[in-house]
Amino acid sequence: MTKEDDQVLSGSDHPVAGAACLPEHVAIIMDGNGRWANMRGLPLLAGHRAGAEAVQRTITVAIKRGVKWLTLYAFSSENWRRTPGEVADLTGLLRFYLRHKVAELSREGVRLRIIGDLTRFPPDIQEEARRAEQVTMGNDRLVLVLALSYGGRADIVQAAARMAQAVARGDIAADEIDESLFASALLTAGMPDPDLVVRTSGESRLSNFLLWQSAYAELVFLDTPWPDFDEAHFDTVLEIYSRRERRFGARPA
Repeated sequence: MTKEDDQVLSGSDHPVAGAACLPEHVAIIMDGNGRWANMRGLPLLAGHRAGAEAVQRTITVAIKRGVKWLTLYAFSSENWRRTPGEVADLTGLLRFYLRHKVAELSREGVRLRIIGDLTRFPPDIQEEARRAEQVTMGNDRLVLVLALSYGGRADIVQAAARMAQAVARGDIAADEIDESLFASALLTAGMPDPDLVVRTSGESRLSNFLLWQSAYAELVFLDTPWPDFDEAHFDTVLEIYSRRERRFGARPA
């Protein structure tokens, strides 16, 4: 973060960015559930449950602030390397929320979209995920994107493979492929790129999250572990974003 960002984070109040400088799409790498639990002498599952509560708070404040797209890195393709017990805990929480919280989201006007390799999850979770997408399809207050078993590199590779197959079939010529056409083959097709990417818990890297899509995103890294992320933190990152000058490679006017 810049020195200016540090000053915002250390302030006692959390002013909300105006509508003119509000990001349309906020993406969050939700990091720190385990560290949060360890600091409190709690089992890891307690950290993941507290993280799920932070998700609910974040959805609520995103709606209140008028953010239209919220993407959460809920389960990375690398998370499958964790212990079987932790994977079971994470998939169990996912199953619970898909079964019991989707109706609540729908009442709030939230549309759910899921990106990633769902085939690695048990069949019942795959079915619940697709049902949740279908049930909420008509909502437009907030699009909540869950990245599940998602990896940015794998996303780019599968898009390249789709482009190659289209060329081989004769559907397109190789020289017709541009950034726009390539983006249409990504798992995020039809979504705006994130304006703001936030990572919690002190790490300063993207960890294979939305690599193509975040090319011009503003990045904010917070020391706060994800389970402690609340409305004040959300307002803080919106304020940081409002102070950034987004030039997309051009010079200021």
